[in-house]
Amino acid sequence: MPYLYQDAKPRPLTLPGAARATHSSGKTYKELKQECLRKGVLFEDPDFPACNSSLFFSEKPPIPFIWKRPMDIAKDPKFILGGATRTDICQGDLGDCWLLAAIASLTLNEKTLARVVPLDQNFGPDYAGIFHFQFWQHNEWLDVVIDDRLPTFKGRLVFLHSAEHNEFWSALLEKAYAKLNGSYEALKGGSTIEAMEDFTGGVGETYEVKKAPDNFYEILEKALKRRSMVGCSIDTSSAAESEAKTRFGLIKGHAYSVTGIDEVRYRGQQVQLIRLRNPWGQVEWNGPWSDSSPEWRSVSPSEQRRLSQAALDDGEFWMKFEDFKVHFDKVEICNLTPDALEDSTAHKWEVTIHQGSWVRGSTAGGCRNFLETFWTNPQIKLHLTGKDDGQDDCTFIAALMQKDRRKLKKLGAEMLTIGYSIYESPGKDGHLGKDFFRYHASRARSKTYINLREVSNRFKLPPGDYILVPTTFEPHQEADFCLRIFSEKKAITEDLDENVAIDLPEPLNPTPSPQETEEEKQFRELFEQISGKDMEIAAEELKYVLNAVLKKTKNIKFKNLSLVSCRNIISLMDTSGNGKLEFSEFKVFWETMKTWINIFLQFDFDKSGSMSSYELRSALKAAGYQLNNYLLQLIVLRYSDEQFQIEFDDFLNCLIRLENASRVFQALSVKNKEFINLNISE
Repeated sequence: MPYLYQDAKPRPLTLPGAARATHSSGKTYKELKQECLRKGVLFEDPDFPACNSSLFFSEKPPIPFIWKRPMDIAKDPKFILGGATRTDICQGDLGDCWLLAAIASLTLNEKTLARVVPLDQNFGPDYAGIFHFQFWQHNEWLDVVIDDRLPTFKGRLVFLHSAEHNEFWSALLEKAYAKLNGSYEALKGGSTIEAMEDFTGGVGETYEVKKAPDNFYEILEKALKRRSMVGCSIDTSSAAESEAKTRFGLIKGHAYSVTGIDEVRYRGQQVQLIRLRNPWGQVEWNGPWSDSSPEWRSVSPSEQRRLSQAALDDGEFWMKFEDFKVHFDKVEICNLTPDALEDSTAHKWEVTIHQGSWVRGSTAGGCRNFLETFWTNPQIKLHLTGKDDGQDDCTFIAALMQKDRRKLKKLGAEMLTIGYSIYESPGKDGHLGKDFFRYHASRARSKTYINLREVSNRFKLPPGDYILVPTTFEPHQEADFCLRIFSEKKAITEDLDENVAIDLPEPLNPTPSPQETEEEKQFRELFEQISGKDMEIAAEELKYVLNAVLKKTKNIKFKNLSLVSCRNIISLMDTSGNGKLEFSEFKVFWETMKTWINIFLQFDFDKSGSMSSYELRSALKAAGYQLNNYLLQLIVLRYSDEQFQIEFDDFLNCLIRLENASRVFQALSVKNKEFINLNISE
C-alpha cells in the first residue's frame, strides 16, 4: 500500500485520562452503553464481529469455535474477582505469550492497571454486554470498545483466561488488544516491550544479559521499585527450538514476566533471588530455589511468607540471580519515565514527538550503506541547548517506532529492520544532500538495526545542533514511523523538510536577429515543411518535430516524446488560444527545454535515458522548483515506474505541470496584490 508523508511537526502529549474514542459510530463507551440500556439490548460490536475474520486472516479456525458471553460460560461471572493479579493470566491456544507476560507485569502497578483496565465495569444491574479498555498508540491514548462475546470450545475459553473460571477481565483485555491490531491471529509472536509500551506510553530499554553491566541486579531492583514493567526470554538458535523445554524446566523463545527481586539469608550469607512467571500458568524452573527445592528448608516460614513463596504449580518461581544470568539472554524494561536505572536521581523529562513516513521512490532511502539514496530519508534537526544539571553534556533518548505493522499483518506486512544515525548539523537550513553524508561521519547512532517495533537508545552529546536521520535498513521499504525524543532539558526539534518555493530564471524573449543560427534555420525548414505558410503546428506535428530533433542530438537516449507531452507543451506556450504553436513560441520553449534536457542528463548517472526517482528532489531544485516531502511523494507516485525510474517524457510532463502551476500562482498573487491595493486606496 502507498504511504504518504505525514505532518512531522512536534505533537502535544495527550493528557492523562483523555483517551480518544475509536468506535466507527463516533460514539463514546458511555454513549454506546446508555443506548443499549435504553433499548434493552446487549451490545454487538460491528467493528469486531463475532466471526472468523476477527479470529484469523490466513487460515480457518482449527476447531469450531462458538462465541459466548460470560453469562453463558459461568453462572456468576465477575469482571475482576479478588483483585486483578498475575495469576489471572493463563495462556490459551494462541502464541501471544509476549502479550501475557506484559499483562502479568501490568498487574504489579495498580495505577497503571486502572488506566488500561477501567475498574468501574461489571456484570451488575447496568450490564449491557459492552466493555472498554485504553491503550497508548503513537503519542495518544485510545479507548477501545468491545462486546463481551468470547471464542469458546466445549464451553471453555480458547485463548487467555483466568485461573478462576468465572473471572473475565483478562480475556476481555486480550480481545480489546486483538481488535486494536485487527484480529487474534495478529497477536501471534512479538516482543513483550511492545505491549508494555502500549499499556503505559513508557520508553523501553533492552539488555543483553550476558553483556549487562556489573550492577545489573541493582538496575532490575530499581526498575521494579519504580513500577517499571520487566520481561525476559531465552534466545533460540532455530525455529525448531521455539518453545522447546530445557532440562531445567525453562522454555526457549518464550516470554516471562519478572515479578520480584529480593535477597534472602541462607546459611549465613545473603543470596540474591529473582522471581519470574510463565504466562502458561504452569511449567516452572526446577533448579536451585525452585518451588520445592531443598534450599527453602533453611529459610524461616516468616521469610518465606514475606517473599510470597509457595510450592504451587502456578507458573511463578524464584531462582538464584546468578542462575538467571546463566540461563536467560534478554531482559526488556519499560520505564514509566525515561530516568536511567543506573542513576539514583529522578528527573523531569521533556518529550517531543515526530510523525513521518518512508515512501518508496522518494523518502525510503535505506541506511548509510546505500549512500546514493540514504540522503533522501526524512531528516530531523535537534537543538540541544541546556546542559544536564552539573554536567557538560545533554542527555536524551531517541526512540524510533514503526507504526501499525502488526495491524498490517493481514496484508503481508512484517516488522521492518529500522535504526537511525545522528550527525552534527552543518549550520544551514533545508534538506541535506548526498555530498554531506559522503564526507561526514555520524556522531552517534542506534546500537543496531533490528526488526523490532521500536529502537531506543540513550545518548550524551555536547550542546549544539544535530541532524537525526531515521531509516529502514534496506531502501524502498515503506512504513509510517513515530520518533520520540526524551530530554532532561527542553530540546527543540524541527523537520528539515523543504518549504515550497519557486526560483525560476526570467523567461526568455528572443530579440529578432538579422542572422538566424544554424539551429533556427533547421527548425524553420522543418516548420515550413509541416505547417505551411502560417508557420503553426498542432500537437501531432510538434511531436514529429521534437522527436526528429532529439534523434539527431548526441548523447541522448530518450524514448520518443508522447502526444500527451506535446499537448501539454502547447497548452503551456499557446498565447493565442488556437491550440497551435507558432514558430516564435516554439523558439522560446526550445530554449527552456534545452535547459531541462541538460538537467535531466546531469542526473541520469548511468546514461540509460532514465533517472532515479530519489534524484528528483535535486533535479527539480536545479530547475527552480523546491518541493516539500508531501508534494515530492505525490509526484513520484505519479511519474516513476516500478523500478523507481523516471524517463525524460515523464520528467518533461512534470516540469510543464509545475510551470503551469507556478504561472497560476503568480497570476493569483498579482490579483491579490491589486485587490489589496484597491481596498487600501478606497
